[in-house]
Amino acid sequence: MNRLEGSVALVTGGLKGIGRAIVERLLAEGGSVMLADLASAEDAAGDLAALGGRAAYVRLDVGDEAAWPAAVTAIRERFGRLDILVANAGIGGTGPVRDVTLADWHKTMRVNVDGVFLAVNQCADLLAEAGQDRRGGSSIVTISSIMGLVGLAGAGPYNASKGAVRLFTKAVALEFASGKVPIRANSVHPGFVETPLLMQSSAADQLAFYTGSTPLGRMAQPAEIAAAVAFLASDDASYMTGSELVVDGGYTAQ
Repeated sequence: MNRLEGSVALVTGGLKGIGRAIVERLLAEGGSVMLADLASAEDAAGDLAALGGRAAYVRLDVGDEAAWPAAVTAIRERFGRLDILVANAGIGGTGPVRDVTLADWHKTMRVNVDGVFLAVNQCADLLAEAGQDRRGGSSIVTISSIMGLVGLAGAGPYNASKGAVRLFTKAVALEFASGKVPIRANSVHPGFVETPLLMQSSAADQLAFYTGSTPLGRMAQPAEIAAAVAFLASDDASYMTGSELVVDGGYTAQ
C-alpha cells in the first residue's frame, strides 16, 4: 500500500527501536520522513543512506526548546510541508518512589512530557498548513504506553509521564477540532516491545514477566507498533481524533 504517498512525516527518536520501525513503515507506505534523534549527522549518515532518498535527518534534543526552531526550519527547507508528526522519543523512569530523586523525575519528564509538548507546540503551524488539503487533516501520533493506562510498581516517573502524554493528546485533539484546525491527534499505547535496548538491559526474570503477564504470551515486535502508527497517520483514520490505540497483546484487558 502507498497510503502515505506525497506525505511528509517527522519522527522523533527515529534512529532505533520503535522509532526506526516507524520510519521504515512510513517510508514503505510511500511517505517521506525527517528523522530526529540525538546522534550527530555524521554518526547517522549510514542509517540515512540505508533508508534511501526520501529520508532526511536532523539532530534534535526534544526537551530543548531552543533546538526546535532549527528543526522545523530544516523540515520546511527539505520537504516544504509536514503532514505527520510522530512524537516517539522517550526514556525510562523506574525505581522505588523513595529512591527516585527529583533530578531523576525531571529527566524523565523533560524527554517524555516536555518533548511531546514542544513537538506539538513547534510543529502545529506546519501541520495546519498541510492539513488544509488532506481528508481528515494532518496527523499527530504520540507514543504513550500501557503504563499511561495502568500502574506498575516501581515505575512511578514513567507511569506519570506516559499518562501525561495520553491526556495531553486528548486535550490538543479537542482544541484543534473545536477550533476547526485541520489536525487530528491520537495516542498509541504499546505493551512490552522486543527492542534491542530492552533485551540487553533486562534481567531474565524481567523478560519472563513481560511475556508471562501478556495474554498472547510474547512481546510485540517493533513493526507491529509501527503498523498502528501508519494507520493513524493515514487517511484511513480520518475520523479518529482524541483516541488511544492500544497494542499490548491483551495486557490491559485483564
